[in-house]
Amino acid sequence: MSSTRFTSDRAHAVDASGIRRVFDLAAKMKDPINLSIGLPDFDVPDLAKHAAIDAIRAGENRYTQTQGTAALRERLRADLSKEFATDVGDVLITSGVSGALLLAMLACVNPGDEVIFLDPYFVMYRHLLTMVGGVSVVVDSHPDFRFPAQKVADAITPRTKMLILNSPSNPTGIVMSEQEIRDAVEVARKHDILILSDEIYEPFLYERSAGVYSPLSLYENTLVVRGFSKSHAMTGWRVGYAFGHPEVVAQMTKLQQYTFVCAPAPFQRAAIAALDVDMRPHVDDYRKKRDIVYSMLSQKFETEKPGGAFYIYPKAPPGATASAFVERAIASNVLIIPGNVFSTHDTHFRISYATTNDKLVKGCEILLALVDDNR
Repeated sequence: MSSTRFTSDRAHAVDASGIRRVFDLAAKMKDPINLSIGLPDFDVPDLAKHAAIDAIRAGENRYTQTQGTAALRERLRADLSKEFATDVGDVLITSGVSGALLLAMLACVNPGDEVIFLDPYFVMYRHLLTMVGGVSVVVDSHPDFRFPAQKVADAITPRTKMLILNSPSNPTGIVMSEQEIRDAVEVARKHDILILSDEIYEPFLYERSAGVYSPLSLYENTLVVRGFSKSHAMTGWRVGYAFGHPEVVAQMTKLQQYTFVCAPAPFQRAAIAALDVDMRPHVDDYRKKRDIVYSMLSQKFETEKPGGAFYIYPKAPPGATASAFVERAIASNVLIIPGNVFSTHDTHFRISYATTNDKLVKGCEILLALVDDNR
C-alpha cells in the first residue's frame, strides 16, 4: 500500500531524470554502444590519484572548513585572478557543480522569483527551481540554439531574479560568441538581474580565442560555477567551486554549512594536484571526436556544429519524433538521449561523444543506417 501522506508536494513535483532511465537501461544491456552518458572516457590523472591516496593515508579525512581548504581556495583564486586579469575574490569549494547550483538557487531565489534560461537546457535547472519555489521561464533558442537577446529581454518581468547561461552548453555543445555574451550582459545590466554562468565545460572550448568567453569579464553581478568533474574526470569525487558576486558567494558559504558541510577532504588535496596536470591532450582528443561525429552525422542529419563540451544535438529524421527515433536506436544497441529530456520540443536527440573513436564511428554508422531505413 502506497501513500503520499509522508512525502512532500515538492518531491512529487520533481520528475525522475530521463537520462537516469537511460542509464538504468544501459546497465541491463549487453555491451551497448553508449553515446548517452556525460562522463569523460579518460581517467583521473595519476598525479591527482596519488595526492588523494596520500591525503587519506595522512589522515586528511575529517571535515574541512565549510568554504574549503585554504590551500585549494588560494590556488584557485590566484589562477582565476590571472585568467580574468583582476582579483576574483573569495572562492567557495562546493560538492560538485551540482552542489554549487543548488546553493546558488537557495541563496538567490525567493518563492515566486523568476529565472530565465534557454531551451534546450541542462535538466537540473528546472527541478532545482521547483525545489526552492522559483519559477522557470524558458526561452526557446531553436532552431540554431544561439542566444536570442530580444526574446530574453521580452521575457523579463518585475519578478525576474536571474539569467542562467550555460556555455559550452549541455545538451547542444553550442558556445556563446563574444557578441552574444555582450548582449546577455547588456540585458542583465539594464534590468539589474544576476547572471549565473554555468561553466563546467569551459575547458572544452575547441576554438578558444583571446576574446570574452565568460560574462564575469564584463559584468560584476555574475556568479560563475566550475568544477573538476568533466575537465579531470573526477565525476565521483564531487569537487566544484563558485566565485564572482561576493555577497552571493558569502550566502552560499553559510548555506553549505547546513547542507553539504564541505566538499570531500582528500579530494580537495587531489584537486590542487590536478591543477598542475596539462589536460590539453585530452581536449585535443575530444576536438577530434567532435570532428568525427559532426562530419559523419551532418551527412544525413540536420545538426549544428558543437563548439565545446562533448555533446552534439542532431534533429531527428523527417517524419519521426526524437523519442521514436531514440527507441529505434536503442533497439539497434545504440544508447542516446531524447531531446524532450532537455526541452519542450521532441525534435532532437543528444549524443555524448565521450567514448572511444571506434565505438563513436560504429554508433554513427548505425544511426545513419536508421535514417535510410526511415525513408
